[in-house]
Amino acid sequence: MIADSSVKKKVKILVGAAWIDGIIQPEERQYLHKIAQDNDLADDPDIKPYLYELLSVKPTEFYNWVHEYLGENPSHEDCQNLIQDISGLIYSDGEVATEEAKLLNKLLKLSDESDSGQPLADTILKQIQKLYRRWVEVQN
Repeated sequence: MIADSSVKKKVKILVGAAWIDGIIQPEERQYLHKIAQDNDLADDPDIKPYLYELLSVKPTEFYNWVHEYLGENPSHEDCQNLIQDISGLIYSDGEVATEEAKLLNKLLKLSDESDSGQPLADTILKQIQKLYRRWVEVQN
């Protein structure tokens, strides 16, 4: 299976999301390696330096990747899928860092800018609320 450019961009976004709190947790690392392997990207020259933490991802670089991936007018489905993928990564280590919460809020704002319709914002907000509920359940 050869990965298309959108899958490659999504994997880079997930790596960037893992770096958003300044460190990749062991569970996040494991999750990223599995995603890269499942998509035949573990040895890709664009992905490998990030995946093996030879290069870190700055927040501005990450947000540029998200904007590039979603484009100017992302669909409801594209936003929901990206939020779900990032939520899976963020939740993989069992805790939500402040920076990760800020990331989800920023994604919400990006989707608001691209579509002023309330249903998309509601959907993304519900995804974030589910993430926090699962996190709170794990903490108790």
